[in-house]
Formats: sequence, structure tokens, C-alpha cells
Amino acid sequence: MPLAVYILGLGIFTQGTSEFMLSGLLPGMAADLRVSIPDAGLLISAFAVGMVVGAPLLAIATIRWPRRKALVALQGVFIAAHIVGALAPGYGVLMATRIVSALSYAGFWAVAVAAGVSLVPPGARSRAVAIIAGGLTLATIVGVPAGTVLSQLAGWRAVFWAVAVLTAVSLVCSLFTIHDNAASPAQPSSAAAELRAMARPQLWLSYAITTFAFGAVIVTFSYLAPVLTDVTGLPEAWVPAELALFGLGGLIGMTIGGRTAQARPVGTLLVGLGTLVIASALLAITAGNAIITTVLVFVLGVGGFVTNPALQSRAFTLAPGAPTLVGAVSTSAFNIGNTLAPMLGGMAISAGFGFASVAWVGAAIGATGLLAAAWAGYLQRRPQHAPRAEAPVPA
Repeated sequence: MPLAVYILGLGIFTQGTSEFMLSGLLPGMAADLRVSIPDAGLLISAFAVGMVVGAPLLAIATIRWPRRKALVALQGVFIAAHIVGALAPGYGVLMATRIVSALSYAGFWAVAVAAGVSLVPPGARSRAVAIIAGGLTLATIVGVPAGTVLSQLAGWRAVFWAVAVLTAVSLVCSLFTIHDNAASPAQPSSAAAELRAMARPQLWLSYAITTFAFGAVIVTFSYLAPVLTDVTGLPEAWVPAELALFGLGGLIGMTIGGRTAQARPVGTLLVGLGTLVIASALLAITAGNAIITTVLVFVLGVGGFVTNPALQSRAFTLAPGAPTLVGAVSTSAFNIGNTLAPMLGGMAISAGFGFASVAWVGAAIGATGLLAAAWAGYLQRRPQHAPRAEAPVPA
């Protein structure tokens, strides 16, 4: 695997840490900025919405740029936003920096995945995607807990500085390892040409599966801390370890998915979503048992991330004529799940069903995704009556 693929994963790690780090910084940020914790929590929502909107917009804006130039420029904007955020005098400025950070990070995601798959043979695309996306999993295992500890020692602003410095390291590495002649298409496409190439119903069904698959796991993950402390009865000190266990499961799932997704993408989706549904339902039933809950937290990580390489690489296979936009819309699909699913979980809690009810919400979302994946498999195997220019996608 080319070194550049790992450098792209490093970029996702540094920026992905910023995406999730606020969950451990909210109390200190709220106190320093003199706002309520719910208001501080809106900074998380703003980032997610910025990811949804930013991925396709930035992909279109940079579609004719050499990918090396786009990757470096987007990281530069991300670094600048975090420096301003670290110096932010108030809530409004910080909110603006989070939106700018999300836009640049979303654009980086889209270009990084497109560059990564262009650097390897078709048979290695899923592994390349797994390595790049694995940076986000590593961020949940290492980056976010480390950021929480740093904030406790030096304040939340120090975490913003740390992310800016690490992203600068990634930028420099990108300059030395990613070359335009290897990571750019021979004939840069236009936005109109890529949009035409994306006019395939199966592609948009795949994006729907992406939203369901990520939503099914993120709804439980978002409320995992109160589930563990209020329902399972674990001490608060155990929560970081449980979160790290979830991240470890995600890393293992991503590794497995990277090896199976290329040959059997739909099969990988069915297994992963089926695992999510069963594990979520069992968690909702047995959340009061610490041992079973701990095991299920790990299984949720595996099931939640084993699907990612299949979802990403299958989208490129379904729309090979849209190498930039297809990855951008994939990023948006993930973040739609990241935005809407926790809202549904919050509604279940507010309705009085308790914290464990979020796992039932995850099971329902996962079951919907499972049905959609089964439908995608049926469409893929259905005899084609009209000749197609593209080869069928392997099941």
C-alpha cells in the first residue's frame, strides 16, 4: 500500500479528532464562554451540518484542482480555523470557526478518498478506503480521550492548538508524499459530467444504506455514557475505557471490512447491519448487566464500522465516472445519519423511555438499513434486459 494512503489516513485522524473531541470539552467550554452546556452542544451540531453541506460544495469547488493542491489548501483552512478557535473571545466566533472547520474537513474527506482509490489497483480499493477511514476510528480510540485529558490539564483551548499542530504535520507530510501525477485523474472531469455519472438509482440506494448504517451505531454511541452510568451502573471513571473498547471494535471491524468489501460488498453490508441490529436489541434488553453490556459495546464497534469500506468503495464502483463527487456525497450521507439519528434517540429519551431506549432506536434504524441492503442485493442479481457499459458489481 502506498505511503500516501497512510498519510491521508493521518489527515483524517487529526481532523476527525476535532470532529468528536467536543464531547469531552463541553463543560469547560461552557464555563469559559459563559453559555449553557446545551448551547455549547450546538457547536457539535453545527459541525455535523457543515459536514453534510460542505462535502459536495467543496468537492465541486475544487473538482478541477490537482488533488495535492486541494488537500493542502483544505488542511490549511482547517488549521487557520483552529488557531482562530483557540483564540476565540466568545461563543459567536467559535461557532463560526466550527462551521469553517467542518466545511474544510468535509472537502478533505471527499478529495482524500478519491485520491486514495486512484493510487491503488481496483482490487485494493476497499483496503485503501479502510486505511483512510481508519484514521477516524483511531481518532475515537486515541485522539478524543487524549484531547479530554489535555483539556483537564491545560484547558480546552490547548486541545484546539494541539489539533492545529498535528494537522500542520499532516499537511507537510502530504506535500512530500502525494504527487499530482499519481493522485490526479488524467483528464479532470467537470461537475456536470460527474453529476450525470451519478444518475444511477442503485448509487442513491447505497447512500441511503450509508445513512442508516452509520445512524444505527451513532445513536447508541452518542448516549453511551449515560447508558453506562445511569442504566448499567458503572462508575464514571470507567466510561473512557468503554469508549476506547468501542473504538477498538471499530478498528477491528474496519480492518475486516477492508478485506471483504471488495469481493462481497453487499454480503459485508448484510453481516454488519445484522450484527448491529442484534447487538443493539440485546443492549436495550440487558443494559443493566455490566459484563454483557461491555461485550456488546465492543460488538457494536465491530458491526458499526465493518460496513464502512463496503459503503465507500461500492459507491465508487457504482459511479466510476464521478471520482470526486461520489466520495463527497458519501461523506454527506454518513453525516446525515450522524445528525438525525441522535435526534431520534433524544426524542425517545424525552418521551420517558429511558436511556436504554436509544439502543432500540439503533436496532430499528439498522433493520431499515438491512432491508435496504437486501433490496440492493436483489437489484444487483436481477437479470439486466438492456446492455450496460459498466460491469456488474460483485456481491
